[in-house]
Amino acid sequence: MSDGTNQAPPIPAPRAGQRFTFSGLVGSAGAALIAQSALRHRADFSVMVVFCAQAQEAQRLLEEIPAFAPQLKTRLLPDWEILPYDHFSPHQDLVSERLATLYEMLAGTCDIVLVPVTTALQRLGPPEFLSGHTFFFRQGDRLNESALRLQLQQAGYDPVSAVMRPGEYSVRGGLIDLFPMGSALPYRLDLFGDEIEQVRAFDPDTQRSLYPVKEIRLLPGHEFPFDDAARTAFRNRWREVFEGDPTRCSIYKDANLGIPSAGIESYLPLFFEESATLFDYFPRSGDPVWLVTVGDAEEAVRSFWKDTEQRYAFLKHDLDRPILPPKALFLDVDQFFSLAKPNARLVLNRDGIVSHAEAIEPPQFLSVPDVGIHRRDHDPIGRLRQQVAKAQRRIVICCDSAGRRESIRALLDESNSVSKDGGGTLYPLHPVLLDDLAAFVKGTAPFALVVSPLLNGFDWPSQGLLFITEAELFTLTTRQRRKDSSKEASDPDMLFKDLAELKIGDPVVHVEHGIGRYQGLVLLNLAPPKEAPIFEEFLHLIYANQATLYVPVHQLQLVTRYAGADPDSAPLHQLGSGQWDKAKRKAAQQIRDTAAELLSLYAARAIRQGHAFEYSAHDYAAFAESFGFEETPDQANAIAAVIGDMTSGTPMDRLVCGDVGFGKTEVALRASFIAVMGGKQVAILAPTTLLAEQHVATWKDRFADWPVRIVELSRFRTTKEINASLEAIANGEADIVIGTHKLLSKETQFARLGLVIVDEEHRFGVRQKDALKALRAEVDILTLTATPIPRTLGMAMEGLREFSVIATAPQKRLAIKTFVRREGDGVVREAVLREIKRGGQVYFLHNEVETIENRRHALQTLIPEARISVAHGQMHERELESVMREFVTQRSNILLCTTIIETGIDVPTANTIIMHRADKFGLAQLHQLRGRVGRSHHQAYAYLLVPDPEALSKQAKLRLDAIQAMEELGSGFYLAMHDLEIRGAGEVLGDKQSGDIHEIGFQLYTEMLNRAVKSLRSGKEPDLLAPLQVTTDVNLGVPALLPEDYCPDVHERLSLYKRFAGTHDFSELMGLREELVDRFGDLPDPAKSFYETHRLRLEMSGFGIKKIDAGPTAIQITFIPNPPIDSLRIIQLVQSNKQVLLNGQDRLKVLPQKAGDFEKLEQRLDQIRRLLKHLSASATLASA
Repeated sequence: MSDGTNQAPPIPAPRAGQRFTFSGLVGSAGAALIAQSALRHRADFSVMVVFCAQAQEAQRLLEEIPAFAPQLKTRLLPDWEILPYDHFSPHQDLVSERLATLYEMLAGTCDIVLVPVTTALQRLGPPEFLSGHTFFFRQGDRLNESALRLQLQQAGYDPVSAVMRPGEYSVRGGLIDLFPMGSALPYRLDLFGDEIEQVRAFDPDTQRSLYPVKEIRLLPGHEFPFDDAARTAFRNRWREVFEGDPTRCSIYKDANLGIPSAGIESYLPLFFEESATLFDYFPRSGDPVWLVTVGDAEEAVRSFWKDTEQRYAFLKHDLDRPILPPKALFLDVDQFFSLAKPNARLVLNRDGIVSHAEAIEPPQFLSVPDVGIHRRDHDPIGRLRQQVAKAQRRIVICCDSAGRRESIRALLDESNSVSKDGGGTLYPLHPVLLDDLAAFVKGTAPFALVVSPLLNGFDWPSQGLLFITEAELFTLTTRQRRKDSSKEASDPDMLFKDLAELKIGDPVVHVEHGIGRYQGLVLLNLAPPKEAPIFEEFLHLIYANQATLYVPVHQLQLVTRYAGADPDSAPLHQLGSGQWDKAKRKAAQQIRDTAAELLSLYAARAIRQGHAFEYSAHDYAAFAESFGFEETPDQANAIAAVIGDMTSGTPMDRLVCGDVGFGKTEVALRASFIAVMGGKQVAILAPTTLLAEQHVATWKDRFADWPVRIVELSRFRTTKEINASLEAIANGEADIVIGTHKLLSKETQFARLGLVIVDEEHRFGVRQKDALKALRAEVDILTLTATPIPRTLGMAMEGLREFSVIATAPQKRLAIKTFVRREGDGVVREAVLREIKRGGQVYFLHNEVETIENRRHALQTLIPEARISVAHGQMHERELESVMREFVTQRSNILLCTTIIETGIDVPTANTIIMHRADKFGLAQLHQLRGRVGRSHHQAYAYLLVPDPEALSKQAKLRLDAIQAMEELGSGFYLAMHDLEIRGAGEVLGDKQSGDIHEIGFQLYTEMLNRAVKSLRSGKEPDLLAPLQVTTDVNLGVPALLPEDYCPDVHERLSLYKRFAGTHDFSELMGLREELVDRFGDLPDPAKSFYETHRLRLEMSGFGIKKIDAGPTAIQITFIPNPPIDSLRIIQLVQSNKQVLLNGQDRLKVLPQKAGDFEKLEQRLDQIRRLLKHLSASATLASA
């Protein structure tokens, strides 16, 4: 077959002033058509501008057009995504993308520009502004740093300490970090004197350099000028246009001070003599421009004007914030179409009035025939096989990702082995794997699999091609489009160790001194009086009675965050009072018993060979598919881990942690499937009869098509039924038993129990847990819990049980705009409309099930255009699932719900959350809930509504203030640990739920427990009061710190100090040094000696050295009592070297051979290393 793009295209080339309409698009055919016409007629136009009636359509075409024509450069001019006259400014990333697109359009360097039609109505700054304010930097250019600062400031860039998003810069010594508008990555300029020596792109998340670049383009920071001249002109025009006192308006006042305040974009025309339109940005070359319209643009423009005029009428009377009439900011319908008219125009419709001539011709596009995969059929892919066998079309299946492509390929391979019903073999399917869609269209492969972002398939008879997407193959599963695949699953361990989010006043635990409060980092001079100052940085802690403790930064491994009870009520210890030692001793005693108990349980399990389950991958895939959602990364990890545990030979004991929602239930369903297929019985234990009932319905529903018998033991069953069930369990006829604690009673005898699933573990008492514990050494146990009692979480963190968290980590960059507002119709309507207008969805949180229906009616009358669905925890799981599915597939755009959504499925398109009575939620809950939005590249909003912001209780006010303050922080720590902090962690196996952990803090508790388990394992009695590890105090007599002008951000320094203190080997330390040089430039002297201090610390481990003091006159080394070193060697050393003296019973003193020998740091280091070498021959290096 000839190259698909050479046949006569369905669209002739229109000439200037002409309009051509094409109807009958199917699926993603629009993208194929635009790409084909653009490629074919590329010489006839300078740029093709595509107006889309819907913002989502533009986003979709941006992904799909490059699939058909990768050689075309396609750009999107995104919408501001704010309402007209809004009190917000558009998100920086959007402004950045807009400026880049406008610049490229002007220069004529892109082929296709996609524009939502309402965005095309906006009046813009003139093209001269953009071209006159764009600069380039190349390697080798000369730069004047102060002139550059001024230039960046005038261009509207913000100075920050770490560059994270477009429009920011940071200057540190010889390094300048810049994130130019319109660029995908930030750049680091390395200066040598005033010349640019190197330009490198770097990753904003890790701040590490990526690769060198030759030049960078610097676009202005805003869509308007903001230098002095422009601001003066702005104020003059303001006074001409608006009457009254201009100083009443905050926007005017801020502009005076040089601050572009939120919402200033609605006054854009006041910055310019004359504003321009999108049509003024068409390339200067004068070549024709083609305009393509997709969908009903006129209708979209009219409804936009209707809304805008309503908003204008509503807001124009506000004297404190006067607004410009819509005509000054937007083109109206007639202006827009008369500007478009002189150009060549194409209109693409899905369905239109078919003219008589068209009716005779066959349609250009057809919908995809039914090729759905039905797992229960004898040949699951029979329908697809039929289409391929016909060989009327070349067929391609577009997969969402490489992983999905592999799964589909495996599925096709497996199906080739199915025999026909009447014997014989079926037509075999052997797809070719291609890299992209364009390669398929050009090539000749009859049947192929490609990775491509097409949303829906279509049949293209004239080209003989059939495009099938996963939507047509898997008709039962709702598919979500993920923006990026780099979603990270959460790492439960990191939640403690990090100090980067410490705020002044937070409690921390010092291993040797107890709990104090953090007061910041301070510089202290360590030099004796009258000598040159030696500065080091210390962590400043305050203890009871205002006692102060300074911790040197290289000992930060001794300090952890306190997570026990509520941080405000953390017990502060008195320094030197013995109170902390007492608390530690008490805890140590109890930890030893816990450890012994755990070990015996462990030993019992380790000796016994568990059952290694086997299962058929094909059956499992069929079962997994009946789950109608895509698994989140964490959920997929948890499922994989559980299957891994069950198929391995040792008994499983895994805790799966994740809130309400169907994340955990699915893990349990899959585990029970594998157990039953492996011929074992499954017992599912629920805390309440109601929950057991729900589980029975869910399990029966999912196992409906499998030969599995499910019985229930609970109060809802009659005695007769229960006896029948017990008999079925005993003789092995029942496969899955679901019940309350009756399951644990003596009369329940299992024939071949293989798996126990415990739901909501925290609601069982100690007795039931003991009964379970007896089972634990025998069978696989899977525990599900929403809020683990801190004790369970404790066991998991201590590694006694395997642990999976289902809480897909909030992404790195959430900037959720958070407001506390008085509840009122105006606020709600505006928030909902802003979201719906950009094609998004809204969560409305109403936490009272009784009145939720009334709220629904009120919302429906307030916003008639919204489609509302309701979700709460008292609904049946199936019903809940279908409501959620509606919301995920965007059939409804407001989800009115209770806190059931705290965790659950991700809906990337939902970016506004409104919480009714926000003052009733705890901080952690507010956090979790707010984390539901802001999971995509759109600006997210959270509205916390309260009856009266003035009349809040002190606690509620503090909470709401805190959540507003935390909008920029990655506040992951709070999320996972809030339960521990608020409730205290309790003992692990003991019957006390809290107590010692409150006294000594969770982190220390787990560390001590781990050590106890380790030493008991190796047969030693644990000595828990010995210091956790010998910490060597190194003082080299020179300043050792990261200077403030080198690394200015205090949190960043804290985090780096902690990482240095936690290193255990040289390669880790080298890696950290490389990172420092990369991020902040060459190490200054204090930082070098700081690095050397840590190098020494690592070299000295195992010698039992407590402290080294090195000065210009002598080096002193202090040992711990009974160091692991042969004392004879020390005596020999002292006798053979007259510079080495014994100074007291635990100290060595080394003197210089001649004056000035210890002047330099290098000389001192050299001497210490020589000494260590001598001692190392004798060190009975403790292998601890």
